[in-house]
Order: sequence, then structure tokens, then C-alpha cells
Amino acid sequence: MTTRRVLIAGGGTAGHTNPGIAVAEALVQSGLAPEDIGFVGSTRGNEATLVPAAGFTLDTLPGRGIPRSVSVAALKSIGELLRGQIQARALLKERRPEVLLCLGGFAAFAPSVAARMLGIPVVVTEQNARASAVNRIVGRFAESCALPFPPTDLPKGVLTGNPIRAAVSEALVDQSVDRRAAARAKLGISDENTTLLAVWAGSLGAGSINSSVRDLAARWSDRSELVIYHVVGRRNPEALNPLDPATANYRTIAYEDDMPTLLAAADLALTRGGASTVAELSVSGLPVAIVPLPSAPRQHQLANANELKDVGRAIVLDDALLSAEYLEQQLEPLLDRGQQQLMRSAVPTVDHAQAANEVARLVQDHLQESSAT
Repeated sequence: MTTRRVLIAGGGTAGHTNPGIAVAEALVQSGLAPEDIGFVGSTRGNEATLVPAAGFTLDTLPGRGIPRSVSVAALKSIGELLRGQIQARALLKERRPEVLLCLGGFAAFAPSVAARMLGIPVVVTEQNARASAVNRIVGRFAESCALPFPPTDLPKGVLTGNPIRAAVSEALVDQSVDRRAAARAKLGISDENTTLLAVWAGSLGAGSINSSVRDLAARWSDRSELVIYHVVGRRNPEALNPLDPATANYRTIAYEDDMPTLLAAADLALTRGGASTVAELSVSGLPVAIVPLPSAPRQHQLANANELKDVGRAIVLDDALLSAEYLEQQLEPLLDRGQQQLMRSAVPTVDHAQAANEVARLVQDHLQESSAT
């Protein structure tokens, strides 16, 4: 089996996988060959498609998240986790990495523990303002932990930001007039004075956001100076139905493949508080109203959102209060061009555009240490 100098462990969701790919790409830019870098993930996560598409190899291990309640499913999950631990140790013995990068999530647990047992240095990169359970465990024996935000609760922390893939970061950083005009033309918005409100809540969508935004669009149907571009999510096909009566300033789409273009075209956003979303919004400069997912573990979406709220880039809304009336009250002040410009001028505490390079530098430090010994 081919050896790898760096193994990147984790996945499950794009929020874990894409930062890992971003770091891998940064490592290649710094001089490592793509074949020097490998990923370890689960058989169930989206890394199975995202990692090979990015040009890197992937080894998969059994395992799934463990339910918090005692059940047959929980016992099966523990069994798979133990089996994955045995296979992870064997895999690392064959791959012989010099450093393992832990992305968090259940898929990262077994490889990280195996690395510890084999004396392989581990570096953690966390995505959220409040660390995941796996990263809090692995962080206890990691050589260093890359933090996305200053208050992230991990030991041996180094503030890096949350890695964003270079192609996405470069597109978001470009906030020129020409870039904005091209983005709006692609979405069919010719009038530069039209205000574009972009709405999304992850790839699956969120029922509470969808229903309240839909009702808000009906209330604002006579506002010709405003367009609501609503990404409703793949599990909400009913939200794609046109309003009755139909209105030209409300557009719905199931999924948006080109988020950098949407962010460049928009004047204002309404979204959840996922780690990648907050990082990308931070880089793009777009003013935003964030509705944190109430059930997010350790309220990490609220903590993420507060990182933009505290510097004046965002307002934070309560999911439990969502309605057309509530949204209208909260969003109306943000439609003012002066307020938008004020929010755009706010400076975030972390430059996420450089995060992939910063995490790659941490990994390289331990590669050098391993080579020296």
C-alpha cells in the first residue's frame, strides 16, 4: 500500500470535508505532491465523492455517529466504532503518515486515536466557535489545535480561521464593481439599484425559514425595487411552488451550485450559522441576518453567528420567533444602503481567506519536526 506523508481524517458533511480539502490544496501549493496526501473518512459521508473529485485519495472506515439515547442503534454504532478503531490502526501502519490532521466528526475519531497509539503527531482543525465532542477529546493529546475564532475552546490553540477552498476564497475576496455587475447579470438582475436579498439554509433547507420568507415575499410583492432569491433546499420541494398570486420579485431554487456568484450579487443575506457559511460571509463582506439552528450541539451556530454580530457585520435572529412580521421588522433597517455600507465596512476578527495556508503551515511544522527526528 502507498505511504502518505499527511493523512487528513474526518468528513461526513461538507462543513468538515471542504476545509480538509482546502488544507490539502494549500499543502500542494506549498510543495507537497498530491500523492503525499491522503484522506480517511467514513463509508457514509460525502467525502466519498468530494475528496476524489478534488484529486486526492480516500480510505474509508466503518462507523457512524453514536445516538445520545440507549438503543439498538447506539449499540450498533459502538460496534462499528470499535471495528473502525482496529482497521484504523492497521491502515496507519500501512500508510505510515508523518502527521495526521483531525477535522472532527465521528469519522475522525478512530484514525486520531490510532495515530496517538502509534506516536504519530496529530493536529486538530476545528470549524466552529464551540468545538465538537471529537475535537475536544483529540485536542487533549494533539500537538496543536487550529482555531476558527478566538473563543473556540481547545487547548494548545493557534488562531487560524476556518479553511476555505482557494477557488471559493478568491472569488469571494473579489468585491470589485465589475465582479458584482457580472454576478448580477448572471442572475438576470440588470438594475444596479435593485436590492437583492439572498436566502439559504444549507443544502437541505429549513422549514421555519422557508415558510416565513415565503410569507414575507407575499407581503413585499409590490416592492419592485427588491428581489428575494430563495434557495429552499433539496428536502423542501413544496417551497418551489410559485406564490399565489405569482410575483416577479420572488425567485425560488432548490439548490445553488455557485454560491460565490450569489454572494457577489447580493446586497443582504438571510441564512443559518454553519461554520463554512459564516467564514464565507466573513470573507465576502456581505451584511447578513443569521438564524442559528436551535438544536445545534452546544449552540455552536449561535456562537458562530455572534462572531460576526460582535463586529457589526450581522444581526442574529431567533428561530422560535420566525414569521413574516418578525422578519419584516428585523430586515427593514438592513435594506437601507447606508446601513449596508456600514456593515460591509466592519472588520472581522479573523481572516478566513488565509486559514487554509495557516493550517497547512501548522501541519508542515510537524512534518519538519518528524523529518528532523
